[in-house]
Amino acid sequence: MEKYISDFTAKIEPYPPEERDRILRAARWAEEIHAGQKRASGEPYIIHPLGVASILIDLHLDSDAVTAALLHGVLDNTGTTKEAIAERFGDTAALLVEGVSEIADISAKNKTIQEAENIRKMLFAMVKDIRVILIKLADKLHNMRTLDHLPPEQRKQRAQECLDIYAPLADRLGISWLKDELEDLSLKQLNREAYLQIKEIVSLKRDERNQFLEKVQDAIRGEAAVSNIPIEVKSRAKHFYSIYKKMRKRNKNAGDLYDLFGIRILCDSIENCYTLLGIVHRLWKPIDGRFKDYIAMPKANGYQSLHTTVMSYDGKLLEIQIRTFEMERTAEYGVASHWLYKKGSTSEIVRPEDLSIVNRLKTWNLSEQEPDNSAGFLEDIKREILKDSIYVFTPQGKVIELPAGATPIDFAYYIHSDIGEHCMGAKVNGAIVPLSSELRNTQVVEILTAPSAHPNLNWLRAVKTSKARSKIRSWLVQHDDSLIIEKNVVAKKKPPLPSAEPQHAAPEAKPAELIQQRVINEQVLDAQVLHVKVEDEKNMMIRFARCCHPVTGDPIIGYVSRGRGIIIHRENCSNLKNIPDFAERKIYVEWENATSLLVKRFKVEARMATDLFSEIEGAVRKHQGHLIEGRLEESGSNHLTGFFTMQLEKQNDLKLILKNIRSIPSVFSIQTLA
Repeated sequence: MEKYISDFTAKIEPYPPEERDRILRAARWAEEIHAGQKRASGEPYIIHPLGVASILIDLHLDSDAVTAALLHGVLDNTGTTKEAIAERFGDTAALLVEGVSEIADISAKNKTIQEAENIRKMLFAMVKDIRVILIKLADKLHNMRTLDHLPPEQRKQRAQECLDIYAPLADRLGISWLKDELEDLSLKQLNREAYLQIKEIVSLKRDERNQFLEKVQDAIRGEAAVSNIPIEVKSRAKHFYSIYKKMRKRNKNAGDLYDLFGIRILCDSIENCYTLLGIVHRLWKPIDGRFKDYIAMPKANGYQSLHTTVMSYDGKLLEIQIRTFEMERTAEYGVASHWLYKKGSTSEIVRPEDLSIVNRLKTWNLSEQEPDNSAGFLEDIKREILKDSIYVFTPQGKVIELPAGATPIDFAYYIHSDIGEHCMGAKVNGAIVPLSSELRNTQVVEILTAPSAHPNLNWLRAVKTSKARSKIRSWLVQHDDSLIIEKNVVAKKKPPLPSAEPQHAAPEAKPAELIQQRVINEQVLDAQVLHVKVEDEKNMMIRFARCCHPVTGDPIIGYVSRGRGIIIHRENCSNLKNIPDFAERKIYVEWENATSLLVKRFKVEARMATDLFSEIEGAVRKHQGHLIEGRLEESGSNHLTGFFTMQLEKQNDLKLILKNIRSIPSVFSIQTLA
C-alpha cells in the first residue's frame, strides 16, 4: 500500500505545500477508513479513489476537487458523515463528496427508471457545481479501466452506459481525451473483435506511416517558416471508436479506410490559423465538403478549430486540424481548464451560468419530470443535452442553439411560447419551408404567425425539444377535452377518418396564404377526428398493460377500465379476448410521436456470442433501419433468445435486413412477430 501512496505523493508535487499536505492527509484518511475493503480484483479498495484523484490531477483540477475524489466513496461505504469531512478538509470538499454520493447508483426495479433518476440527479448537481460531474466522470473512467474482473454482462451494461451517457457528457463538457478513452474502453467490451481488428490495423506498417506523416509535417513546417509563422505540428492516430463509426457508416473494414491518421497544427493567433489553412490548401487539394470552421462557429462545449481534409501524397486522404495553443488547451481540458494552475495559483473557477449545457438545462423543469415517464425523459436528455447541437440565426442575427434535427416549430417555441402557439409558417434563408422540416447549421429562420393558427397533433410528432413538446401537449389538453395525452400516448374515442378525397385545384395564392390554408385545414381535420369525449371524463390516467408490455412503435389499442384509467395493450395481445366488455369500452390510441416509418418486431435464436447485439444493430442500420429496443436473454446452455423492435423506411428493406441478420454466424433462426 505504501507504494501506491508514494506514487500518488509524487503526482501532487505541482500543488502548493499547504494544499499538498491536505490532499495527502485525505489520502491517508481514506486508506484508514476503507481498510479491509476490496475491489472485485481482490486489490485494496483505496486503489480506486487514488486512481480517480489521479485523473483529476491530470485534468489539473483544484485541491478541493482532488480531496473530494479521494473521499468520494466514504459516505456510502463507511460510517463517515459529511460533518466529519467538513471538519477535517473544509466545507467545499464536504459538499463535493455529498454531491457525488447523491448521484451514486440507486436501486430500482426498472432499470430505465434507475438510469433516468441518476441522470436527473447528475443534472441537478451540474447546475450547482460542475466539479461534482468531473469527479463522477473520473470515477467512471477509472472503473472502465479496471473492468475485466466483473462478469461479462455487467461489463457490457457499464460499457453501454458509458457510450450512452458519460462519453457524450464528457464531450459536452469539452474534455476530448476523456471522451475518447471512455468510448474506446466501451468498444473493447461491447465489440472486442472489432476493437482488436482496429488495434492491429493501426499498429501495422508503423514505420511506413511515420515516414509519410513526417514528410507531411516537414512540408508544413517549411511553408510556415517562409511565412514567418511559428508553429507546432503533431501527428496522431484517430481513436478506435471514431474509426469504428467510420467503418459502420461507410460499410467498410478498417483496412479499407485511409483517413485513420491526422495532423494538428498549433499557432499563436486566429489570424495565423486562417493563413495556415491557405498554406495547407496550396500544398494539397482540399476535399469538397470536408471543411469545417469551428473558430467562427464554436461548438457548444467551447471547442474551436479549423478542420480540413486534403488529398496528400500518394493520393492519401489526410485530416488536418488548425488551432491556437489556447484552443488546444480548451479542447483537451474543456470546462476543467478553468481550474488549470497559473504560476502556482488556480485561475477563476467557472460559473455554471457560463456553460452552454447548463444554460440548456435551465429550460428544463427537472423536478417536475414524471418518474413514470422515465424512458421519455431519458430519450429527451440524450437527444437534447448529450447529442450534437446546431446553431441557427434570427433575422436580427441572434444565435439560437437547438438540438440536431430541430424544426421551425422548436425554433418558434424557443423564441416565445406565444410565437410557437400561433406559428403559421416559416422561412429559412428567405424561402418558405414546411414547419416539420429539419433545420441545418447557420440557417436564418423567420417565423410567420397568425391569430387563427394553433398547435395540432402533427406538430407534436414533428418537434424535437422537450419545451416545444410540453407546450404543445399542454395546449392540446387544455383546448380539446376529447384528447388524453400522457406517457407518450394520445388517446381518442374513435379511429381516424379515411383519407380525404382529392381536393380540386385552389386559386393561385401567395405562399404565406397557402401555408395558412394548410394549417387551418389540418386543424379542421383534427377537430373532425378527435371531437369525442372519453366517457365524459377528464384527466384519466394512462397505464401500460403488464401482460404485453407495449413499447413505442408497437400497434396499440386502449381499454377504458373501471376506476383504473386507460390501459394500453398491444393490438395483438392475447388477453384482449378475455376482457368481457372490451368491444364496448375500447378506445383508439396512438403514439404521440407516431411517424410514417414501418415498425417491425422480430425474435432471434442464437448461440452465445459477445457481440451479437451490435452485429444485429449493424445489420438493421445497413439498410437505413433503426433499432428502437432489444434484449438478449440466456435461454439455455450457450444459447440466447432475443426480441427486437425496429423502424424501417420501406417495406422492401425488411427482407434485406432479415437476410443480413440470418448471415450472422451465431444466429440459428429469425422470426418476425408483427
